[in-house]
Amino acid sequence: MIENFRGLGVAMVTPFKHDKSIDFDAVERLVEHLIGNGVDYLVVMGTTGESATLSADEREDLIRFIVDKNDERVPVVVGIGGNNTSSVLETIDDYNFKGIDAILSVTPYYNKPTQKGLELHYKAIAAQSPVPVILYNVPGRTGVNMTAETTLKLAHDHSNIIAIKEASGNINQMSYILRDRPENFLVISGDDGLTLPQLALGIDGVISVVGNAFPKQFSRMVKLGLEGNFAEASKIHLKMIEIIDALFAEGSPGGVKAALNILGLMENSLRLPLVPISESANYKLSLLIENF
Repeated sequence: MIENFRGLGVAMVTPFKHDKSIDFDAVERLVEHLIGNGVDYLVVMGTTGESATLSADEREDLIRFIVDKNDERVPVVVGIGGNNTSSVLETIDDYNFKGIDAILSVTPYYNKPTQKGLELHYKAIAAQSPVPVILYNVPGRTGVNMTAETTLKLAHDHSNIIAIKEASGNINQMSYILRDRPENFLVISGDDGLTLPQLALGIDGVISVVGNAFPKQFSRMVKLGLEGNFAEASKIHLKMIEIIDALFAEGSPGGVKAALNILGLMENSLRLPLVPISESANYKLSLLIENF
């Protein structure tokens, strides 16, 4: 099972039309763009997918559509998380897991739980989920960091917790997790620009934003890194680093949606409170893509 989540997973954007409704034609194009260019699995309903702005019905319709279009070609991970543990458990209870291979569950945001609170939150989710759980630590968005000690305790104590998407950007923290993790527990990067050096430490892949726009190149870099061919992988990393910085300069998913629009895959439309990147940032990104 865990082999399904090695390599490149892509945190899919949600394409919107000009009227802000979901553009299902563009969703289908994106699914084919990703699978056709070598991604290892799809991640739906994360931050990059603007899940916070979708209604429950929209989320269900979008997931079912992607599962249908994927047609079991690659694994599918769905984001199920929140800062109310009982509500997350209710969501899991009511969920249609057909075609879903794992859940990605972010640390509770805003209410800033203690490490003990995080442990008990995930313990409850692991007990309730009928599919494997991938932890998601992203303190820059949630306001709370899950320490290596807490991650390792969860990894050792719960067989249904199979991985962590570690997006703290803290190399030392990731190193402790890598050193002391149990067998068959994956450590997955959540930072596109740090993926290559983290591969050198021994991570198992990345859940990427940049992979939406450049799945072929980023997938190749990750595969080379996993094979230990860092000389070739670094060539791709160095070629892409300025684009990666430009994609995140004014936040995500604004940057990557602009790139996908430049590439002709979808409209450059977001739902408030997110807005498209500035004209100057869009122009710079256009030049970088043109010369890539």
